[in-house]
Amino acid sequence: MIPYGRQSISEQDIAAVVAVLRSDWITQGPAITAFEQGLAAYCGAPHAVAVANATAALHIACLALQVGPGDLVWTSPNTFLASANCALYCGAQVDFVDIDPVTYNLCPQALERKLEQAAQAGRLPKVVIPVHFAGQSCDMAAIAALAQRYGFRVIEDASHAVGADYRDGKVGNCAYSDLTVFSFHPVKILTTAEGGMVLTRQPALHQALQLLRSHGMTRDQALLQHPDEGAWYYEQVALGYNYRITDLQAALGLSQLSRLDEFVARRRALAARYDTLLAPLALRTPGQAASGRSAYHLYPIHVAPERRRAVFDALRAQGVGANVHYIPVYQQPYYQRLGFQSGLCPQAESYYAGAISLPLYYALSEAEQDQVVAAVRSALA
Repeated sequence: MIPYGRQSISEQDIAAVVAVLRSDWITQGPAITAFEQGLAAYCGAPHAVAVANATAALHIACLALQVGPGDLVWTSPNTFLASANCALYCGAQVDFVDIDPVTYNLCPQALERKLEQAAQAGRLPKVVIPVHFAGQSCDMAAIAALAQRYGFRVIEDASHAVGADYRDGKVGNCAYSDLTVFSFHPVKILTTAEGGMVLTRQPALHQALQLLRSHGMTRDQALLQHPDEGAWYYEQVALGYNYRITDLQAALGLSQLSRLDEFVARRRALAARYDTLLAPLALRTPGQAASGRSAYHLYPIHVAPERRRAVFDALRAQGVGANVHYIPVYQQPYYQRLGFQSGLCPQAESYYAGAISLPLYYALSEAEQDQVVAAVRSALA
């Protein structure tokens, strides 16, 4: 079976992890700081905080912006559950903004219309979480302009988009947001096995994230409430969590970071080849905005909804590990029990009805890609 995603682990990666195993630090040590600084420098952001996974990153990003009961957080329905769940963890309410039918990202025009209605109702969001679906950045300049007009904060869920470009910078530079979140799950572009990171330009948010990651505990002299009693002394100054990543994972991430541009270049080449090979077939390939360059975490095609199940099953039967990304979050039973109903975001529902993600990863060979395309052609026939 050709999987839809797969990690690429080199001998250099293995050596980096083994070096940590042989060191004095395997949990909280220097590899974490080096990984944070390395990715922050790559993206062009001054601050980064590595955590156990991207769900934890989204949670503490919301907490750092003081999301709580009575607040409202908006996000895209075309995403993994964590993009919405993070607000519920804080006691806030969630709502969804429909997607652009070309990029499948949160649509700025739909956001503006919803904001106009919310302003009239006196129920504006505190935070909006645009999701860079499949590795392509949302139109962050447009979203940032709306944030300034309506007074909400912005968390970029860039779990799919490490290495992507937007305008004249890298996704993660936080030029148009308060915070950016990355994921390092094995099917993502860069992996730490499990892991995530939050980036920001704001020192106060950076300090809050560091506290929230580790029990709200500090040894920083500037934050201590009482006189320092010795080298052993620490204080809990906030309610935090154990969301820490390990040095083992950070060493793997730092090693992978040295190949990030190579990973992205290969994915882009494979996506371009898919575009060419699939062009004659009765399907839609993913649209790309002129404002950036996707990192291509996913390659989602769209087929006639009435044929999606048959095409999907035929691909699996031919050894192609196709997948589907995503069921609109509000159509999940848990969210339906919160009062959400189908019809809320017609574009997201229309996209989902015909969506199939084809295999795309660094080590996918052209022969394997030809096998995937042949299977798609056969399934459509």
